[in-house]
Amino acid sequence: MSKTLDEIRKKLQALDARKGGSTGGDKSTYAHWNIPEGTSTTIRFLPDANEDNTFFWTERQTIKLPFPGIKGQDENKPVVIQVPCIEMWDGKMTCPILNEVRPWWKDKSLEETARKYWCKRTYYMQGFVKQDPLNETDAPENPIRKFIIGPQIFAIIKAALMDPDMSYSPVDFINGTDFIVSKTSKGGYSDYGTSKWARKESSLTEEMQAAVAQYGAVDLSTYLPKRPSPEQLAIMFEMFQESLDGELYDPARWSQHFKPFGFESSTDDADAGESKRVSRPVTTSDVTPKIVLPVVDTSDDEIPFEVDTPKAEIKETVAATTDTAAKSPQEILQMLRSRNKQS
Repeated sequence: MSKTLDEIRKKLQALDARKGGSTGGDKSTYAHWNIPEGTSTTIRFLPDANEDNTFFWTERQTIKLPFPGIKGQDENKPVVIQVPCIEMWDGKMTCPILNEVRPWWKDKSLEETARKYWCKRTYYMQGFVKQDPLNETDAPENPIRKFIIGPQIFAIIKAALMDPDMSYSPVDFINGTDFIVSKTSKGGYSDYGTSKWARKESSLTEEMQAAVAQYGAVDLSTYLPKRPSPEQLAIMFEMFQESLDGELYDPARWSQHFKPFGFESSTDDADAGESKRVSRPVTTSDVTPKIVLPVVDTSDDEIPFEVDTPKAEIKETVAATTDTAAKSPQEILQMLRSRNKQS
């Protein structure tokens, strides 16, 4: 059963109180960023199949580590390694990279570097495409699509959820609301600031309800990369330091765990980082009474983040040994460096 609007609003308030490109060949993803400028697409979101998730989205946090080239290969062609931020899974566990970067925001001279290494947020959602300006000719048989939503559109989605004029959850089967993604341009870049929720509620069509019954919704958490092991956390921090120093990406040291998008290695880890998709039928939610709540503070969204890019590939998590499990990423990093010097 989908979460009520009341539950979503309460969870958003609790979270805010604590805070004080490409589809990668995945046909299920609807590439709304490719719609022509001056057009719009109408989307109907569905609930997450994970009943423990209050929201109809899941947040992905990644960090981009730029390198000037690849050691032993093209050393003059810049590459970017995308690594997962551990805070995506556990808000109580701090990311070793972000721990280093956070104080930089207080120094004007370091803001540009802080922005470069700060986590990028995108949001996975799912639902139907009701109006398709792309005129897809190879749309998948399953009409329930995956959406990768950037921060600009997400801010619009989130703000409306706290608006007392919205009476029902937008993913309610009977009284839900369509979302209209509109693409314009601003300063030479794509702009989605005019996107909005539809003015009136509407029900899922019979075809949509049949598709939900046939295919079921996806547990959105299965779209997230695999959680890094303690050793991988240390490797991430090591790569971060080498990136800061302007060193080359070293595939001999890191490609087993993290590598550039499209990089080929001798190990077969093409499917790493992907969990098995879990689907289940989604049922119609009960009518939600109108609840008036104040709009929450969204100052955390003021830090600029980039639009989604293909996920970095991560090999299956290396089992943590008893000596590494109890150590911090920094301590493990020292162990790894000592090991590299001895080899």
